[in-house]
Amino acid sequence: MDTDVLTDLILEELNDSGDLTEVAKFTSKSKDTRNTKIKRAAGQMATYEGRRKNDLLYQKMIHYRDLYYKYRDLLKKKYRAKNVNQARR
Repeated sequence: MDTDVLTDLILEELNDSGDLTEVAKFTSKSKDTRNTKIKRAAGQMATYEGRRKNDLLYQKMIHYRDLYYKYRDLLKKKYRAKNVNQARR
C-alpha cells in the first residue's frame, strides 16, 4: 500500500519515538453505518424531489421554515438588550 510523503514522515517519526499509540490520532474512520448513510441520502432526495415537482408539502415546509426564522429574529431583537446585560454579569 503506497502512502503519501507526509504520512510516511509521520509514521517514521512515530516508529523512531517508539510510541505507536499516536498513530490512532492520524487515522480516523467514519462512525456512520451504511444504514445511516442510506437514510440520510433518502431524506435529501425526498426533499429534492418535492422541490423539483413543486409539491404542496414542500411549499408548506419552506413557508413555515421562513416564518420560524422571522419570529426567531423578532424575539432576538426584542430581548437583545436585556440578554446582553445578563451575559456580561
